Amino acid sequence: MENAARFPSLRDRVVFITGGASGIGRSIVEHFHDQGSKVAFVDINDKAGRQLVDELEGRGGHRPYFEACDLRDVGQLEAVIARVGEKLGPIRALVNNAGNDDRHTLEQVSSDYFDDRISVNLKHQLFAAKFVRPQMRDAGGGSIINFSSITWTVADGDCVCYVTSKAAVVGLTRALSTELGGENIRVNAIAPGWVMTERQVSLWLDEKGEKQIDERQALKGRLHSPDIARMALWLAADDSKMCSKQTFVVDAGWI
Repeated sequence: MENAARFPSLRDRVVFITGGASGIGRSIVEHFHDQGSKVAFVDINDKAGRQLVDELEGRGGHRPYFEACDLRDVGQLEAVIARVGEKLGPIRALVNNAGNDDRHTLEQVSSDYFDDRISVNLKHQLFAAKFVRPQMRDAGGGSIINFSSITWTVADGDCVCYVTSKAAVVGLTRALSTELGGENIRVNAIAPGWVMTERQVSLWLDEKGEKQIDERQALKGRLHSPDIARMALWLAADDSKMCSKQTFVVDAGWI
């Protein structure tokens, strides 16, 4: 987007992004890189992550730092965040993007499946915030951006564990903002609508879905990953320095 904003405060800022190798996360990595940030990201897909690093290195700027990481392993996440701080400097922006919206019915949910979905969609957001907190505090502050979704407000009925997790993200965001605000750490959430990622289009977008979008969205275009990434840029930049405890909906007017 040629006329997109530039944020001088993001130049050389260390940004840590989860789930950055594909979909919305990939776009977030690209956007921060193009702002001149020092980008570190993790993803479970090692091959896709390394390919993205190679692609972005060709654009100039700081070479992104990537490690493969299963975010369900909290110890592994803690170690990666510590290494990023040592190699790049203190993390000043955390983007908790990673998640998985696999469809399921209530009858299909087992105790193990529920625990796994909570780990994939909620637990790592809390622990990533815990692990970056000392770096942000000692650097004078920072911005934590959690990812919720409009699915919990529209009460989607085909992924109850995902919907539950994304509702909890809003509570997590509000609680953390109160606890960390005295350290000049801002905590906000982004709640995307139906974003036209490759995964969404290939798995779930059909004629019925297209009709639903046309009927529900106030704006009749289609949401794409850069629409979400640009909100993340603003929340990480000093331009939003007095914004905290909020959930910013980017859904083209769905809810």
